[in-house]
Amino acid sequence: MEARVAVLVLLALVLVPEACRAERFVVGDAARWTWGYNYTDWVIRKGPFFQDDTLVFTYDPPNATTHAHSVYMMRNLADYQSCNLKAAKLVAGVAEGAGAGFEFVLKKRKMHYFVCGERQGLHCTAGQMKFIVKPKSSVCRD
Repeated sequence: MEARVAVLVLLALVLVPEACRAERFVVGDAARWTWGYNYTDWVIRKGPFFQDDTLVFTYDPPNATTHAHSVYMMRNLADYQSCNLKAAKLVAGVAEGAGAGFEFVLKKRKMHYFVCGERQGLHCTAGQMKFIVKPKSSVCRD
């Protein structure tokens, strides 16, 4: 009986860390960070998100057939809703989404407002290139 308990405890110690690892999410999945995709829906489908999860923004650098994209963090909900970039912080420029993409680790348990700031905010206002994430404090998933 004591041996069974020891085996169960050992299994729990081995399996629990696997369930508690932070995850890596490619924003938009196969669509990536692009014009016209519904990122709010993507957040609903992929969530919940947890502290230390990583969001990966992948997009092509601008060329003759693609528009430039970027990633900005908005300071508050009002700026996010209006796509007001005046106080926004650039976190990934137009070339940083190439290849493996730009990685953003959700380190703080706070609202993160992400938008594309290209074309004077048009990608945010008309192209739905924006979403909100508030990570939970525990990375242990069900």
